[in-house]
Amino acid sequence: MTTDLSTLTTAADQWERMATKRFHDLESAYRRDVHGISMGSTWTGLSAQAANGRFDVTLKEFQKAQTEAKAVASLLRDAHTGFTSLRKQLESVRDDAIKAGMKVSDQGAVSFDTTDLTDAERSAMVHDPDYQSSIHKAVSAWQLVIDQCVKDADAADKDVQTALQSVVVDGDLLDGTVNGFNGQAHGDIDQYLGKKKDPHTKTDGWPHMGFTVTGPKYGKEGSLKAYIDAFHETAKGTLAQGDLTLSGIADIYGGGRATANYGFNNKGVVGKAEVSAGVRGLTEGRAEYGPWVGGYARGEGFVGAEAGVNAKATKDELTVGAKAFAGGKVTGAGGFEVAGIGIGGTAEGWAGPGAEAWWGYKKDDNGEFHLGGKAGASPILGGAVGLEITVDPHKFSETAGDLADAVGDGVEAIGDGASSLKDTVTGWID
Repeated sequence: MTTDLSTLTTAADQWERMATKRFHDLESAYRRDVHGISMGSTWTGLSAQAANGRFDVTLKEFQKAQTEAKAVASLLRDAHTGFTSLRKQLESVRDDAIKAGMKVSDQGAVSFDTTDLTDAERSAMVHDPDYQSSIHKAVSAWQLVIDQCVKDADAADKDVQTALQSVVVDGDLLDGTVNGFNGQAHGDIDQYLGKKKDPHTKTDGWPHMGFTVTGPKYGKEGSLKAYIDAFHETAKGTLAQGDLTLSGIADIYGGGRATANYGFNNKGVVGKAEVSAGVRGLTEGRAEYGPWVGGYARGEGFVGAEAGVNAKATKDELTVGAKAFAGGKVTGAGGFEVAGIGIGGTAEGWAGPGAEAWWGYKKDDNGEFHLGGKAGASPILGGAVGLEITVDPHKFSETAGDLADAVGDGVEAIGDGASSLKDTVTGWID
């Protein structure tokens, strides 16, 4: 909300000048003072022919550098337009929430504004279940809208990151260079997303197949991903009644994947690789009563083979682990949550050889923190057990706010009662 988005257009202008002035001037000087000497009549023979071939490659790189720089400028301007629109949308929703009687914190947490309530309304907040329910429904509804605006901005941010990582990748393997400038660079963010065909991904109808390789470059993680998806189906449902919300999900997937991430940059150290093939199924049910309490139960099944190693140390994650398994797994998991703090456990039965162990903590895309571990082994028949502790800062702060309001109302009620008693005693004495 406070970021100076004009830095994006400033950077875009600098990239544009880089293309039209700096790289253009370098191309002209190279063409005149270097490339040109192999084209004249004073230098002939095999050495001139060899030099001319190399000079052609370098000249084209100066031209491709201009294309890439212009594309980066266009992406930054596109990002500025998108981020400006999304921030205005979030500001508008926040203002509407405030007008509707809500308070919105700097972290985006919505609560009911009790500043200007009448005594009757304050009493209803404590004693009237229907009034309490209407307040919680209103708070939850506004929270969902604001959360969605934030998620939209976060998704747009990831899209821009993907585009900026992809625009500098040289996809031409026959231009005489390795990791050179990208002569096919585009200035449209959508060109680098799944909305349009990714030039680095090969698809072949059904089943879906793909292969991508990026970096590491300019402080970004390197990544490798190869997959073949035979099928993937998901079903979700939610039922809400007052403060009670019931939700469920069922998911089944068949195929194979191989992924790897690696890098060392200002965000931390990442080394991760995983490969799996088979069929997975999952079903989960969840019940929540307001932001205060909740519980879940989950069942999973897997038939296939998988292996992986993981070591990650960043500001949002510290994890280490390894696994290898072939056969079938059945998993049961369950847990409960109170005031945004949850404790859950898993138990697995294995039919097939394997071993697995991991430990760590991480922050997911929803801002929720996870701390836990898992260990298991199986010569032929065996299993694994795991423990996870979660902390949802938003739910915790919302519950704390509700508790503070209730305590405040209770203290106020005691004060009113004491004042009334004092008046009565004073009347007796008189």
